[in-house]
Amino acid sequence: MSLLHLRTFIEVYRQRSLTGAARALGLTQPAVSQQIASLEAQLGRPLFERHARGVRPTTIAEDLAASLGQTLDAAEAALAAVRARSMRLSGTVHIAAPSDFLSEFVAGRLKPLVEAGLDLRLHIGGKEALYAMLLDDRVHLALTASRPEDRRLAHKQIGLERLIAVAAPTVAQAVAARSSLDEGIKAVPYLAYDLDRPLIRTWLEANGLGPPDRQPAVTAPDLRAIRTMLEAGLGWSVMPDYLVIAAIRAGALMEIRAPVVTPENAFYLVWARSALRHPRVAFARDALLSAIGAAPA
Repeated sequence: MSLLHLRTFIEVYRQRSLTGAARALGLTQPAVSQQIASLEAQLGRPLFERHARGVRPTTIAEDLAASLGQTLDAAEAALAAVRARSMRLSGTVHIAAPSDFLSEFVAGRLKPLVEAGLDLRLHIGGKEALYAMLLDDRVHLALTASRPEDRRLAHKQIGLERLIAVAAPTVAQAVAARSSLDEGIKAVPYLAYDLDRPLIRTWLEANGLGPPDRQPAVTAPDLRAIRTMLEAGLGWSVMPDYLVIAAIRAGALMEIRAPVVTPENAFYLVWARSALRHPRVAFARDALLSAIGAAPA
């Protein structure tokens, strides 16, 4: 029972697809099928049931996957990290994040990767797009404010953002002039990332306030654009602290004080488990974690 066979088994188990596993491993589908068949012959039991849309793991496959846990991934990542330290790195690493987060938080921390000899290709996208790019092997690392649930993805929390309600001083003062905060924020327009309004809903719910009774006056899928419009006095919004602290200190924006709590939101570095077999990706992950201030996984 070779490590190669076990790696193939784990990838088929996660992908629920021979084709998907072959793509992730850089093998042909017949090669993957042959390795699974060889492993099944050694165990004397079938591991997967084939069906039109992929494969289903059998009970023995579930037991084998539970026994392996994350040990195979950890071993491969450790080997890749050692190889990265003992060789001259080259090649390209693709990194993705939401546009504002990439610009304000990530871009200034990429110097160690470039100095190590890596070429970087940066991509932007929202949560679902980031996960799709990781699973399709279009990017190697992604940064997102959501925790992935797909078993094919691994993650490490890299920080917390405080969600702050802000507006230009004149707008914030108009909100405060009302008899209640709820009345004040409903009396002026608000701006949001999209119509789902995730940051605003989180802040309102954490503070026991009802949802807005109208649509946002403006939506923009880049929070830096929202920040500029807030500074111009277009309304109020809820923003991550790293985007507005400097503007608050400069007097361009004013915090609308949370009556109960200022909510926090975790953000994560995410990667496909199979990607860490590549030394350059293992190095890039650990270098980025170190640059951000988190200990390497």
